[in-house]
Amino acid sequence: MAMDLGGAKGGVKSDINVTPLCDVMLVLLIIMMIVAPLLQQGVAVKLPVAGNTTDKPETQEQTVVAIARDKSMYLNARPIREGELATKVNELLENKKEKTVVIRADEEVEYGAVMAAMDQLRQAGVEDIGLITDPKRAGSTTGGK
Repeated sequence: MAMDLGGAKGGVKSDINVTPLCDVMLVLLIIMMIVAPLLQQGVAVKLPVAGNTTDKPETQEQTVVAIARDKSMYLNARPIREGELATKVNELLENKKEKTVVIRADEEVEYGAVMAAMDQLRQAGVEDIGLITDPKRAGSTTGGK
């Protein structure tokens, strides 16, 4: 069993070694699997807990309005002023076929702030508005026990 170094018989050996390529691709795949969920986080809000929830798939084309504890508003993780929500949503949804907006409001935000945001979305022509909540965990109860 002799090893062919390429110099003795016929010149340089030009085969591609794909082992390092496979290693690099696997590392990139693992990095993307870890980073992708972190990119969709958006604005950090403490969501209210609800028992009757339905899981919906998150898409990149989803329009998200986040309302933080201090009533500051964010449209797709970009801060906006409260009065300009309707115009910004109108500009954003102008070319989209799916005109659905999802609201992520902190559980300590006043009900009136969420309703004001919903009113502005209705003024912008949005008919489908969803509210994001955390699912209730098994064994947890709400009430005065």
